[in-house]
Amino acid sequence: MPARNAEQEAEILQWIEAVLEEPLPKGDYEEVLKNGVVLCQLMNKISPGCIKKFKTSGPAFLLMENISSFQKAVKAYGVPDEEIFQTPDLFEARNIPQVTLCLYALGRTTQKHSEYDGPTIGPKMSEENKRNFSDEQIRKGRDGQVGLQAGSNKGASQSGLGGMGNTRHM
Repeated sequence: MPARNAEQEAEILQWIEAVLEEPLPKGDYEEVLKNGVVLCQLMNKISPGCIKKFKTSGPAFLLMENISSFQKAVKAYGVPDEEIFQTPDLFEARNIPQVTLCLYALGRTTQKHSEYDGPTIGPKMSEENKRNFSDEQIRKGRDGQVGLQAGSNKGASQSGLGGMGNTRHM
């Protein structure tokens, strides 16, 4: 399991506060996020109405539903499965770095949504760089007319080499 990174956790909390436009409850990173309330508020701010109802207090099993609602919402928003944490990762503090990874992934994913204009976090997403080749360019490529970028192997051969790097001449 990866080690926790206090700087990343602080950056995530600052980003959440910036998105929510209000201060978060005081406490340790995992305690602030544990009941899922902040996560549900965050998702609704990023994608309004994506989590219809969530509990702000109650027994553990009800608060765990908040985390499940958040997980469904981030998945629907486009965060890859492998970056989404499991409920016990947060609720039982089993794998807090995975929670951080998920929140960074969410922050990155907001950059793909033109309707979202709030604060971002993490590196800028790469954008598709589509190339359009003409039929003539494609035909030349198929005909074996390879450009000079591919280099040349004129004169290069393996003659004179024996097995295991031994040369033939004695």
